[in-house]
Amino acid sequence: MTAYLPHSDEERRAMLAVIGADSVDDLFAAIPGDLRVSELEMPAGMTEAEVAQHIEDLAAENRVLGSRSFLGAGCYRHHIPAAVRAVIGRSEFATSYTPYQAEVSQGTLQHIFEFQSAICELTGLDVANASMWDGPSAAAEAAFLAVRQTRREGMLLSGGLHPETTHVVETYAAGPGFPVTKLALQPDSGRTPPPAADLLEGVAVLVVQQPNFLGVIEDVEALATAAHAAGALLAVIQNPMTLGLLESPGALGADVAVGDVQVFGNAMSFGGPSAGYMATRTQYLRQLPGRLVGQTRDVAGRTCYTLTLQAREQHIRRAKATSNICSNQALNALAATVHLALLGPRGLAELGDVCVRRAHWLQQQLVELPGVEPLVDGPFFHEFAVRLAEPADAFTVRMRQAGFEAGVPLSRWFPDEPNGLLVAVTEVNAPADLAEYVEEARR
Repeated sequence: MTAYLPHSDEERRAMLAVIGADSVDDLFAAIPGDLRVSELEMPAGMTEAEVAQHIEDLAAENRVLGSRSFLGAGCYRHHIPAAVRAVIGRSEFATSYTPYQAEVSQGTLQHIFEFQSAICELTGLDVANASMWDGPSAAAEAAFLAVRQTRREGMLLSGGLHPETTHVVETYAAGPGFPVTKLALQPDSGRTPPPAADLLEGVAVLVVQQPNFLGVIEDVEALATAAHAAGALLAVIQNPMTLGLLESPGALGADVAVGDVQVFGNAMSFGGPSAGYMATRTQYLRQLPGRLVGQTRDVAGRTCYTLTLQAREQHIRRAKATSNICSNQALNALAATVHLALLGPRGLAELGDVCVRRAHWLQQQLVELPGVEPLVDGPFFHEFAVRLAEPADAFTVRMRQAGFEAGVPLSRWFPDEPNGLLVAVTEVNAPADLAEYVEEARR
């Protein structure tokens, strides 16, 4: 399949007019102007060797913060074992493309099957697909799964979802006109309250994030009870790294679990690429979008793998497809699978324990500083929100000058919280880094 590219200015203008854009530059308007570079300022008449050296000099101006980064809000820095890159860098993995004669590619199908198996074990659910684009699009697909299954159209989203995930779900729902309602968090705890029956009338799915955007651990079991009593499904957007310590969403009553596997084997990399995951119960199997790999036996009795239940728009009529997503993120999913295999259940639990302990130590130290207080008081995992004594934008600039990325200012999404700061702590943040963070914040 070859993508069509316009060949003339007239064709380009016509295509831009269809989407309401005056120029290609309009497509990048969401990127702040000071971050867009139209061209590199290169001295004239340079040789190839001089150009290479000039580019290296420019690259050397980048700063790598490493263990002094406390950024999170959906994208986290974790240690990636060298074995992960060694495996996924092999040519049979790194250069592979979608196997259109899939059964010939038994190695590819096997590692996808292992990914699905790992996701089922983590989430406590019966079946998983071969990965999704990312966590937010997986959340939207989970909501649509519930719409198809329940034959209802309403979607109730917790106010604890990442705001950008909410935007993605709303964008998906806007086309067919499905109504989307938001459920406000409890102001003190920062948790999602079990919705009243009237809020769930005509609702296909309640979507909640665990832990939520403010880092708070939700009462998933209570939310599942409320959703099921009203005939709705519960979809949980779970950070899979937390599942070494937290109970699985399936065990707590979730019907669908989705999320992003960036936390395993995938670097932050300016926000991508990554892979989403999606798991559900057996009775909803035929509503799963994307690819599913099954294990079977060939005519000789040998274990083999095959693509099965492909309700994708490439294989059936577009109107009957469960989704118009045609690809899975196989290489990123493989990275996550290798990382999980290296950790094992015990390693995953120890990883979570380190993150929890260090995050709680830093939060306790920060709230003892003058004018600093918790934004909410609900239980949290490895990310927390505080209200500073000064605007968070100013605080992060000051901390950056001292070599720290102190966190993510919440005013980007919540203008009423100019002093709100979201801080994430992982195993890469050494105890010495935490102590220095506190000392620098005290100044």
